[in-house]
Amino acid sequence: MAKLYFSYSAMNAGKSTLLLQASYNYQERGMRTMLFTAAHYAEDGVGRITSRLGVSAEALLYRDQDDLFAIIAKAHGESALSCVFVDEAQFLTKEQVWQLARVVDRLNLPVLCFGLRTDFQGKLFPGSAELLAIADTLREIRTICHCGAKATMVVRHGPKGEALLEGDQVAIEKSVYVSLCRKHWEEETGRIASGDVHKP
Repeated sequence: MAKLYFSYSAMNAGKSTLLLQASYNYQERGMRTMLFTAAHYAEDGVGRITSRLGVSAEALLYRDQDDLFAIIAKAHGESALSCVFVDEAQFLTKEQVWQLARVVDRLNLPVLCFGLRTDFQGKLFPGSAELLAIADTLREIRTICHCGAKATMVVRHGPKGEALLEGDQVAIEKSVYVSLCRKHWEEETGRIASGDVHKP
């Protein structure tokens, strides 16, 4: 039985590396895969999934209005697919998550989604929330805070290095984000002063 998978983490945990490795494993065995990534980070309208290790692969870009089930079903009908991979899955719409679920349930194709769980304000992305709700298999990919603890949160820095508390959920420049543990995220965002365990 095919399944819908969601692998999530904070920034810089190696999600893209794992995706590319898994896709390569299929292709090495002569199986065809289909890769998607969000249009948010596309340069010159070209889809590409790139790992921090320097490995990359071409990918189709998806936008909010795209019907992913229709796109995948058409491609599968033309030449059989073995697996579908989605990078930056936090940017999926709720309906697109259900479209991917239909790929699993009706086309019997496994779909592996990789993305962030929460934004810089500690709130779930809509796509991630829907994946957490309906995916068959959930996996947390671990990365670490500067203190060595597991990083589960992301802070966005402004031009002067300050932690931003407001703004659009998506900022295109990835370098402004830092992954932190919950304790240091609260301190960075001013929700609680360093060492102050009594402040609500």
